[in-house]
Amino acid sequence: MINKINAIRGMNDLLPSDSAVWLSLERTIFDLFTSYGFKNIRTPVVEKTDTFHRAIGKATDIVEKEMYTWADSNGDLLSLRPENTAGVVRCMIEHNLPREGIQKVFYQGAMFRHERPQKGRYRQFHQIGAEVFGADNAKIDAELIAITHSLWQKIGLKNVQLEINTLGSAEARANYRKVLVKYFTEHKNQLDGDSIRRLSTNPLRILDSKNEGLQALIESAPKLMSHLDAESAQHFDEFKAYLDCLDIPYIINTRLVRGLDYYNRTVFEWTTTDLGAQGTICAGGRYDGLVEQMGGKNCPAVGFALGLERLTLLIQAQGLSIGERKKSIYMVALGYEAQRKSMQIAKQLHQALPQVILYNDIGMGSFKSQFKKANKVDADFAIILGEEEINNNQVAIKPLKGQGEQKNMNLEEAIHYFKG
Repeated sequence: MINKINAIRGMNDLLPSDSAVWLSLERTIFDLFTSYGFKNIRTPVVEKTDTFHRAIGKATDIVEKEMYTWADSNGDLLSLRPENTAGVVRCMIEHNLPREGIQKVFYQGAMFRHERPQKGRYRQFHQIGAEVFGADNAKIDAELIAITHSLWQKIGLKNVQLEINTLGSAEARANYRKVLVKYFTEHKNQLDGDSIRRLSTNPLRILDSKNEGLQALIESAPKLMSHLDAESAQHFDEFKAYLDCLDIPYIINTRLVRGLDYYNRTVFEWTTTDLGAQGTICAGGRYDGLVEQMGGKNCPAVGFALGLERLTLLIQAQGLSIGERKKSIYMVALGYEAQRKSMQIAKQLHQALPQVILYNDIGMGSFKSQFKKANKVDADFAIILGEEEINNNQVAIKPLKGQGEQKNMNLEEAIHYFKG
């Protein structure tokens, strides 16, 4: 007996029964982004490993523990992308796109991290993100927040909270890092293993520790807000003022540092308590030095990414429906001549009624079995083609949800009927 082949742990199939939510959600997001002047960008799933080393930082958990990396036949180190900002920045530099002015782009696709799978956190996961290159003012930071806030309203999400913080300039952050290292070194005997390791690699990440035993120590740590440079403080004040004028509520979370080394100034997360421990559904911030760090000319940038798996889980948890339900028709035909005719009619209906879902039976079964299938797909109407309808050059339209009596009409009348 041949062993059954299963998907890799943490890499999941999207089943047809779940695809409608994903398609509607993606369509809603894409339409929203394009309405704000964003254009789609698509980068490879595989990049040179150095792309992520330069961008994310070698001392991050992602690079140290989670990337899928291998050497190709030429000996070059390649990696599946664990996030997409690095690839988008590489693309911007390679094609010199910022020279054409401010770039507003969005992307979508699969990302890969080798971590312990759990609900809302997978080894292959899907993100949609937006990035802006060439604008350094707080207005564009606020516009990204406005886009996400508008998305939650369109979907109907409840119980989501915006958390914001500022990391200051690279210089201010470096100075704060020294202060933080000094503080945690003085209390090293209270740190856990992860925090001790981060003390020498990425001490700001200690602030984001979920270890309950460290919370009092972290709460008493020096605050980055007290070590800001004047320009970053002004930028943050302007950012908050834009959010206030947009009536978007927020809380300042001084422990919000994000897990990637490239962030500076504005950072933010949209969180919820409806998904347990995996409560972040969207996150981002400013990364003004990253383009230059990766070999390009100095170019300010800001962006965010949202996780589709977590967002769909939240939509389901809150019992929401996405998108308008389309009218659907099931074509019932008996016999070869009727089946052939149904193909001609289906072609005309698809052209005349692009917003209608049309099922043309391909099982070649009895009328009874075809009507069972129409009920199974929850069709609103059946178009019936029998010998009498073909002889009279008509179709019979039968409402399947108590919307009226069965009627016979020609195809032009039928199209008008379904448009009404």
